[in-house]
Amino acid sequence: MYELIIIGGGPAGMTAAVYAARKRMNALMLMKEFGGQPMWTMDIENYMGYQFITGPELMEKFDDQVKKFPIEIKYEEVTGLAVNAGGSFTVTSDGGEYQAESVIVASGKRPRRLEVPGETEFTGRGVSYCATCDGPLFAGKTVAVIGGGNSALQAAIEVSKVAEKVYLISLLNRYQADPIVVEKLRELQQPVIELIGYTTKAVKGSQTVEKLVIAKVGENNEIELDVQGVFVEIGLMPNSEYCEGLLNFNEYREVVTDCRTRTNIPGLFAAGDVNNGPDKQIVIAAGDGAKAALVAYEYLLHKRRVQR
Repeated sequence: MYELIIIGGGPAGMTAAVYAARKRMNALMLMKEFGGQPMWTMDIENYMGYQFITGPELMEKFDDQVKKFPIEIKYEEVTGLAVNAGGSFTVTSDGGEYQAESVIVASGKRPRRLEVPGETEFTGRGVSYCATCDGPLFAGKTVAVIGGGNSALQAAIEVSKVAEKVYLISLLNRYQADPIVVEKLRELQQPVIELIGYTTKAVKGSQTVEKLVIAKVGENNEIELDVQGVFVEIGLMPNSEYCEGLLNFNEYREVVTDCRTRTNIPGLFAAGDVNNGPDKQIVIAAGDGAKAALVAYEYLLHKRRVQR
């Protein structure tokens, strides 16, 4: 029986691990993969203490700090979460079952899919969800970036440095990005071709991506763009399926918490992008993780006083 199980290995989970260790909690950290969303991010200019750092570099520093403490870490995907009689928890993963007195859900989010014909077929063969990871593979080629938020514009800026031509395709008639990111897009030496108010209809090709089919919103006339790569940057989905039927979700399937990361179930906390916090930033996720570990510690202290 662990005192605490932390689900997730991104900024929230890693910070929670450090704070739990400092409180001498017997904790287990379960993660499908290390680092979370920052591993897909090249330029970070708003994490305090670093004027500029890449996502992988920042998470390496998180990892170095976690390794200074005796935290048990297992690389397993969590598939289930249940409340036991007496208020403890069972966490089920693809590696087994674990028992804990408290749990922090910090499993983050994953890229949202287009759900159009050809997307699944060509994933890994031209369709990508990570410009940071796969951008260099498209040097000298024509690519399309789909989306109108910060991640889409940053992806277009990044791949424009290596690609011959970049289309930026946004469903909306205006970008939902920070002004500084829009400004960077406008200042590119190699302009990005902006297609505003277009929807994606299909991805086509033979062995790899060859064409992207789009259409003006509200019109039926389809346009085929000759592209060799498609970067999908249309937002994220919470990794919350294993909490289905147990925790309260909002309309975005984010776990509903109060200002202290507490969920509708005592002893169960949610931190970082998986919860319903209003802003999704690395510094906020890290703060959530610290808060969740401290509140979990307080919860266990109170529980033990009551039991005496």
